[in-house]
Order: sequence, then structure tokens, then C-alpha cells
Amino acid sequence: MAHLKLTIFGMTDVGRVRQNNEDAFVVADLTTSERIHAMAGGVTRDVGARGVLVAVSDGMGGPQSGEVASSIALRSVHLGMDAGSSDGAAAALKTSVEGANKNVWDFAHASGKEGMGATLTAMLVHEHRAHIAEIGDSRAYLLRGARFAQLTRDQSYVQLLVDQGVLTPGQADESEDKNVILQAIGLRPEVEVEMSGVHLEQHDRVLLCSDGLSNKLSDGAMHAILAGATVDVACRGLVDAANARGGEDNITAVVLDVAIEADASNRAAVPL
Repeated sequence: MAHLKLTIFGMTDVGRVRQNNEDAFVVADLTTSERIHAMAGGVTRDVGARGVLVAVSDGMGGPQSGEVASSIALRSVHLGMDAGSSDGAAAALKTSVEGANKNVWDFAHASGKEGMGATLTAMLVHEHRAHIAEIGDSRAYLLRGARFAQLTRDQSYVQLLVDQGVLTPGQADESEDKNVILQAIGLRPEVEVEMSGVHLEQHDRVLLCSDGLSNKLSDGAMHAILAGATVDVACRGLVDAANARGGEDNITAVVLDVAIEADASNRAAVPL
């Protein structure tokens, strides 16, 4: 058997215009119940029996405390996954996101902050697969060799128009409505979680980010920064590039590398 190792680095930045950072992210080893906080450089963890959770949330609401919504959303997903489940990995992730939505909804109505909400893209790396749950337009990307592809599909008004053939992708990028999303955590008592996934391979690199990054950098620009650098250098480079292009929004990115290693117990003994 072979097992996965992940090397991860994440950061969130207020940007150059806003006074408050409503973005947040979480990295958690569910096998050891360790939540990984400040990272000076890339952090390496084995993917244990319960997997590793990585999630990004972009809070919305301004005076309605978007930063609280993103914090509750991430904490709820983490605690939901940490509690364990007899369901499969993808089903457990979906259930946790649904619970996070209910928790934000309940808090907003109990505190008089109706209208607070957040996007959420959560990825559970379990065994050799990345399970992805999405609400809104925070994104996940995969760099595999020379190929760079978006793994998620924005739940946004302009993406709907692209799907219907009304707009081209280029027109969508320039649209004044590109920040209008069709779903968010906490705005309704129930959400339709968009699930996807990918089988991970040796040397894959995955990026999770808020739209403060993806709205500023083209796929080509992100690809160029991600290729050939360590996870921390790449992550900082992405945030710096988004700020250099104006930094009007909060910016969050988490970059992780995949390494597949043979289990020591299964390696053949080598004679001395």
C-alpha cells in the first residue's frame, strides 16, 4: 500500500482597500484532531485514516458581520468532520457543510444580523481522493504537470449565463454582475451543496482561494506563479500579485502538494 503526504501553506490578507478581513481558512488533520494555525512555511502531514480538511470561506455582510459568518462556517465544518460519521467521506463532508449553513442561519437570526453569509469551499483529502463541497464562488484548482484546471464551478449569476450561452467566459470576467452569487452559507435555512472530487496523483498541486484572488488573476497568471515554487512561496506570490493588481477585496489562498509514498512496512528488506 501507498499513503499520501500533504505539504500545505495558507494565508489570508485584508488587501489594499478594505479595513476588515472577512475571509478565513482552516487546515485540520482529522486523524489527530490537530488544527494547523500560523504557518511560517509549508507544513507536512500524513493523510491518516480520517483525512485532512482544508477549507476557505469568504464572509459577506459588512455591517452584518461577514467575518463572523465565515468563522462560524469554518468552525462548524471542522467540528462536524471532527465528530466522526459512519457515512462515507463525501457524504460526511456534505452533511458538515449543511450543518454549517444551519449554524450560520441560526446565529444570524438569533443575533439580529440577518443577511450575514459566506461562501465556502471545503476539501477533504481522504485516502487517495479529494472530495470537494462548494457553496458560492470560492474556488479549487488543480495543477497536474503542465495542466491547470478549475475543479469547482461558480454558483454565480454570470456562470449561469455562460452555461446558458448568453455570455462567453471572457464577457463573464468583465461583467459588473460577476460578484452576484446564487447561494451562500447562512442566507437560507437549507442549501444545495455542490459536490465534486478528483483522484490525487503524485506531484499534484491544489489551490483553494477566495474570489479576491481569482477575480484578479487569470488562470495563466495563477499557473505561472504556482509552477516551480514551494507551497509558501507560491501562496505568497499569488497574494502579492492580487494586491499588485489593486487588492480591492480580501485575499485568501491555500496551496497544497501531494506526495505518494510506499508504506515502510511494505518495503522489501534490502540485504546489507
